[in-house]
Amino acid sequence: MNRLWIVSLLLLAAPALWLAGPTVAAEPPPLRYVADPVPDPSGRRFLAADGRGDGRIVEVLGDLATARRAAILIPGVDTTMSNFDTGLGGVVSRAPAWQARQLRSALAPGAPVAVIAWLGYDPPEGVRRDALREDRAATGALALERFVAGLVQDHPDLEIALIGHSYGSIVAARAAANLPPQVTDIVAIGSPGMGVPDRAALHTGARVWAGSAPDDWTRRLPGIRIAGLGHDRLPIDPKFGALPLPCADVEGHDGYFKPGTSSLRAMAEIAASSSKRFREASM
Repeated sequence: MNRLWIVSLLLLAAPALWLAGPTVAAEPPPLRYVADPVPDPSGRRFLAADGRGDGRIVEVLGDLATARRAAILIPGVDTTMSNFDTGLGGVVSRAPAWQARQLRSALAPGAPVAVIAWLGYDPPEGVRRDALREDRAATGALALERFVAGLVQDHPDLEIALIGHSYGSIVAARAAANLPPQVTDIVAIGSPGMGVPDRAALHTGARVWAGSAPDDWTRRLPGIRIAGLGHDRLPIDPKFGALPLPCADVEGHDGYFKPGTSSLRAMAEIAASSSKRFREASM
């Protein structure tokens, strides 16, 4: 009887053990960079393209050689190489390529700002176990750190703003403490949490912004993190300490880059705003 009780307890505990546990960052595979622009009738410029697995791809809009600022967009769950242009389920507002173009279009004409759509990691598939945990984000953070390090090595005067949408905000948060001072801003939109209880726990000197649409489903998340599950306090919570990003006129989880929205205008301003903190740190 005692043995049956022990076996039953173990069977009941197994699902929880499978879900929980410490976050593990795997070594991200090297990203295959493109030495020259990929031939394309539109002249699109891809910094990297890698078809392994769900695929990884990095596109830049604008000229990094002359840019003084760069905005790096980090997408969330279910983003793959195959829907990079079209968006999950054909919803174009979910597509990193479309989002990058909207941000680029919202900038002032001639602004020395490059916009980079960075699918340099493997996001979780669906809102399931991997999305509840941060292993994919931890691996993605390593890849992001290396990408940013290479970017500032080639362009040491470039200032950078990171914009993480949904699970992408966790990737940015995980990388935050290891990013160079050229990263002046970290923006979290539609974030399920950044894996920490407050801004101070990010250990970054960058400005941290957060915004969420009134009907974004992530607002209903409990804001907890227990045994590796969940992503802690929502960054839109005043107790988190992030600067507020206006989103009152945004609809849903994927509307942040729609033309005319306050969120898009704010992100364009952040992308173009030079940081005195970086200028002082680099002196």
